[in-house]
Amino acid sequence: MPDRLLFPGQILSLTAQTADRLVAAGSGDAALLYLFLLRRGGALEVSAAARALKWPPGRVEAAFDALAGLGLADRAAVSAPPPRPEPAEPPEYTAADLTRELEDKSSPFPALVGEVQRRLGKLLSTADLKMLYLLYDYLALPAEVIMLLVSWCVEEMESKYGPGRKPKLSQIRKEGFAWHRHGIDTTEAAEAHLKKLSALRKRTGAILPLLGIRDRAPVEAERRYIAAWLEMGFEDEAIRLAYERTVLQKQSMNWPYMNSILKSWHQKGLHTVAAVQAGDSSRPQGSVSNAPRPMPAPPGEADRRVREDLARMRAALREGRQLQQKGEE
Repeated sequence: MPDRLLFPGQILSLTAQTADRLVAAGSGDAALLYLFLLRRGGALEVSAAARALKWPPGRVEAAFDALAGLGLADRAAVSAPPPRPEPAEPPEYTAADLTRELEDKSSPFPALVGEVQRRLGKLLSTADLKMLYLLYDYLALPAEVIMLLVSWCVEEMESKYGPGRKPKLSQIRKEGFAWHRHGIDTTEAAEAHLKKLSALRKRTGAILPLLGIRDRAPVEAERRYIAAWLEMGFEDEAIRLAYERTVLQKQSMNWPYMNSILKSWHQKGLHTVAAVQAGDSSRPQGSVSNAPRPMPAPPGEADRRVREDLARMRAALREGRQLQQKGEE
């Protein structure tokens, strides 16, 4: 039997000391992940390991932490997943393709269509269904991930243009391709991504009044600037100080100029007002404006509705599986 399993050129080996450590640790997850790393040359990409082992990303990270604690893994070997290339030339689906999928009782797609129609408040046209099916079939995004995607696009549209405004399927399709490029293709990854986006939206809402912007949502270019500043790690008061210096110099708000100020501070490691005043000797020191710092907006309906959509989607999928099982009996 061993001769049949140990094919020439396909044998992996580990030292007896390593085997002893894995056995003594008593962690099956750590041992299995070690075999995965051994097969892949030691480099860990969490999303790739999660797919190969059929684990959620958190389980991969916990197993890796265990290996690192045993001295059997190097944290420097963890790599971020590379952006996926834009898929080329998606297929042209026909009405027959859609009908076949919609009539398949074992498919989650019919339940997904029903939930998307409910969320958008309209019946989907044939063109809409083709775009939705593209996300489901061509990009292979799970139905739950697509539902989270749709819910987020709805919330974004309403936050920009007011209640009742709904995104087009073409906009949802574009965002779905962006999710796919960044490897957001599991419920866990989608929920983590949405949590990050939601936090960024709330923080952006707190930053806008500091820049003299009230009663409107930021345009996309403004959103990108603010996201970059927050990613650099600036506190609100430092952003306000950069705004004041921009207006003093330019007599009005100038986004590129303000961005150059903050990038200069970032390169010097200055992210707070105290650090700027102590380290930016080229400017006179002074206190930042005493304008009240706006409180973050309380959680609105967005998070609740997303959770409800996901729960409803899961219930529909369960019901579909139950009906399928009854039919098989």
